Amino acid sequence: MSPVTIGLLGFVVFVTHGLEAITGFGCTVLALPFVVALIGVQKGVILLAIIAWLLAMYIAIKYRRSINFREFGIIVSCVGIGLPVGIYAFSELPAGVLKRALGAFIVIAAATSLLRSRAGRRDGGAVSPIYHSLLVVGGAIHGAFASGGPFVVLYATKKLPDKGQFRATLCLLWATLNTVLMVTYAHSGLLGPETMGLVGGMMPFLVAGVIAGERVHGHVNEDLFKKVVFSVLLCVGVTMVLMG
Repeated sequence: MSPVTIGLLGFVVFVTHGLEAITGFGCTVLALPFVVALIGVQKGVILLAIIAWLLAMYIAIKYRRSINFREFGIIVSCVGIGLPVGIYAFSELPAGVLKRALGAFIVIAAATSLLRSRAGRRDGGAVSPIYHSLLVVGGAIHGAFASGGPFVVLYATKKLPDKGQFRATLCLLWATLNTVLMVTYAHSGLLGPETMGLVGGMMPFLVAGVIAGERVHGHVNEDLFKKVVFSVLLCVGVTMVLMG
């Protein structure tokens, strides 16, 4: 692999994973179209899943006191229903059409939430049953695409209005889900020396992104954080539409 390709991959990892260090989600789906264009679908998905797993583990362990374990239990229970469905059905799904449809839905949901946040409305409290259904769908999507579960974010912004709890709880979820993916990849023989060497080459960029993202996270107030979260979600939706 040429130095130019390594440099471009590193830049994408730095930017997208720095963003996840701020918000707690979004790195994989934002990075995926660029990484796939550079190294292909299979290598790209696996590389990003591993790096996202490392980042989520780091944040979940470092900020474990901020984790809302009650909400984590609810989320992981619902998501866990959909996860094996996504893993099993990935080869059968019309990925392009599905991603466009999901992306369009996410764009609408994120835009609506941005308008609500600008109007001064706050989330938190009870959620309708449809949000639990979205968690199941989010699990299936994560199992199929390792995409960061934008549907999970729609639920989490309702139930985890504190930015520290939001980020730490979601990162524990991504760490848990991606552990399942790591086991699946290992069982399929996809974690060979070439893949792990590529992961090692991305580590300096990942570390730099995490350092930058954590510094920004510490200076973002609650209202601005909410706007950043939904802006990232909007970008995720647009990315999924364009990727489809």
